Amino acid sequence: MTHARGGAADRPTGPTHHELPEGALEPAELRAGDVRPGAEETTPVRPAPAKPAGKVRPTRISGTWVAVIAGLLVLVVLLIFILQNLDPATVRFFGAEGSLPLAIAMLFSAIGGAALVALIGGARILQLRKQARRR
Repeated sequence: MTHARGGAADRPTGPTHHELPEGALEPAELRAGDVRPGAEETTPVRPAPAKPAGKVRPTRISGTWVAVIAGLLVLVVLLIFILQNLDPATVRFFGAEGSLPLAIAMLFSAIGGAALVALIGGARILQLRKQARRR
């Protein structure tokens, strides 16, 4: 009976010319031509984790393009809103009074709200950066 790994069945069973101490490696001629390590001499190798096929990591540039496209869509919707709401509206602010299209007045109020949020967010970011530098 012949085994590919050169197990105990392949070794001669008759008297040997020399005895090996426990744990010593056998000479190659006693292993019947098998030069691969036995099962007890190998350590198991775990395969690398498989990556899902076809999944690509997004990059900063791709994120920028997505933001540009989303911004363009918002501008198109905003333009349609402005063109459909050109009726004049009277606007009063701190004693000042004026007349301008309704959609433009709403656009100015939205820009003012966004500027307020940006100022508060920017102040918080500066606060966190200053705190991080102290650490």
